[in-house]
Amino acid sequence: MPRTANMRGALLMIAAVGAFTVNDALMKALLGHVPLFQAQFLRGLAVLLLLALASGFFAPPRLDLSRRDWTLCLARSFAEAVSAVLYLEGLSRIPLPNATAILQSVPLFLTLAAAIFLKEPIGWRRLGAILVGFLGVLLIVRPGPEGFSPGALYVSACVVTVVLRELCTRKLSPAVPSMTAALTMGVVLVIFSGAGAAVSGEWRPLATADILRIGAASVAVSLGYVLSIGAIRLGDLSVVGPFRYTGMVWSLLLGLAFFGVWPDPLTLTGAGIVIAAGLFTIYREHVSERAASRLSGTIAAD
Repeated sequence: MPRTANMRGALLMIAAVGAFTVNDALMKALLGHVPLFQAQFLRGLAVLLLLALASGFFAPPRLDLSRRDWTLCLARSFAEAVSAVLYLEGLSRIPLPNATAILQSVPLFLTLAAAIFLKEPIGWRRLGAILVGFLGVLLIVRPGPEGFSPGALYVSACVVTVVLRELCTRKLSPAVPSMTAALTMGVVLVIFSGAGAAVSGEWRPLATADILRIGAASVAVSLGYVLSIGAIRLGDLSVVGPFRYTGMVWSLLLGLAFFGVWPDPLTLTGAGIVIAAGLFTIYREHVSERAASRLSGTIAAD
């Protein structure tokens, strides 16, 4: 891949992560005034509308998928809906940088889950990095006198559902367009959050500031999806992928700007450990892929 393409891909990934973090900051501010399911339903409705408009310009969704792919699409979408609720509930209780730091562990636990459930190879070095990353997470969610904080537990549970979502994504066949998967997710998210709002019975009138926050969050998260897809398609994943960790930088800046908070030294240390372990895992995966490529080339030459 040309260096220029990788550089553009990296910049797009940094911008994508920034857009997602802006969405998180706006939703955290919104949850102080609007019930969770109402906020998620309204944002989901706006995002679904934006995705539907985008599908008309780029790639219309396919409906002729196999039963297996539809099952995986729906399972993936349900996992996303649950993860959104867990994350927003946790985000409403703990600072933005703390929530982001816990989410940085997703690639580590995804590597472990892929080894267990998808039988993907994993060496002792990556296994050790996962263990070190887990210790970093414990530093972030460390228990107080009354145990783990509920907010940290909600975000930690979100990590589990995000890993389940990614496992379903990996099992989707190449015939499933990204737009079909995205629109399915949008529909399920709106239905799920709408049902949650109906059951909870919580629905409040919106102030002008709340409407603006929902609109801005919808644009930010939609922009994040588009930019991340562009980053992955434009650059090598081994180059672009590590720039996902710039989300920690974004969350520190936005947490300070929006809410005037800064993590304590232990949280920053834990976040640094998680990021270092994640980067090492990416590096080892890249080394393994190169070794496998050289081996297959040697066999082909023989």
